[in-house]
Amino acid sequence: MPITCPIVARSMSTAQFGELDYRVMRHAFDSQNELGRLCDEQVYRNDLAARLAAAGVGTVRMEVPITVRHRDFSKVYRMDLVLDDGAVYELKANASLVPDHDAQLLNYLFLFGAARGKLVNFRPPQVEARFVNNPLTTEARSLTTADTTRWREPDAESALLREIMTALLEDWGGFLDFALYTEALTHFLGGEQRVLQPVPLCRNGIALGNQRLRLLNADTAFRVTALADEAEGYEPQLQALLRHSPLRAIQWINLARHRVQYITLSNDPRRKAAE
Repeated sequence: MPITCPIVARSMSTAQFGELDYRVMRHAFDSQNELGRLCDEQVYRNDLAARLAAAGVGTVRMEVPITVRHRDFSKVYRMDLVLDDGAVYELKANASLVPDHDAQLLNYLFLFGAARGKLVNFRPPQVEARFVNNPLTTEARSLTTADTTRWREPDAESALLREIMTALLEDWGGFLDFALYTEALTHFLGGEQRVLQPVPLCRNGIALGNQRLRLLNADTAFRVTALADEAEGYEPQLQALLRHSPLRAIQWINLARHRVQYITLSNDPRRKAAE
């Protein structure tokens, strides 16, 4: 199985989750009141789990692993707290919650197959929390279409990149953390040591230093993003990076929800000659 977990996600209604969460948050506030705001995440996790278990607030599991596999690649994620096998809690000790935290928890919900989770942050003066809901079933995540209208394959490595990405999406579905796909692609293309290389950047003949990029070969880099609405603004940034490098192209894979865009960005030899 490409995605495995030692427990099976239990279906939980909004009302059931709300009733459970009311009890959880009482203990979260008690934990911060007694321990203060300066502890590490694992301290709050252990304390909250102990309080919930002592109070009989359902089944409490910590650090529940989810393993994602494809051929000889594997990556393990760990969910901080899973209550009653259906409610996922991700605990933080940060100045504030940020969108990356929502994305992390949503990634866990997708992989686990749970409908609801909650972020709980113990660092602010008052415990900060917000709900994260999973809008997609596993089957819905698998419904992706490939847009290759702007894709070119001038070399074997570019063809291999698309082939591997297609296989990953068939195995795992879409919508997962784009860093997972990047890590898997890097693995199958030869590993971090071979793929992640320094590339010299130059402006008007002035050497600017090296930029570490993921390379398919000496002439071509690749990048994976998950931009649903911001891809148009991101493309000029990639073009600027490419323009100041000796590379011939960047192969860009953008996971835009159900549409996967394969885009080849080429360096303009006329502009390079002018520099």
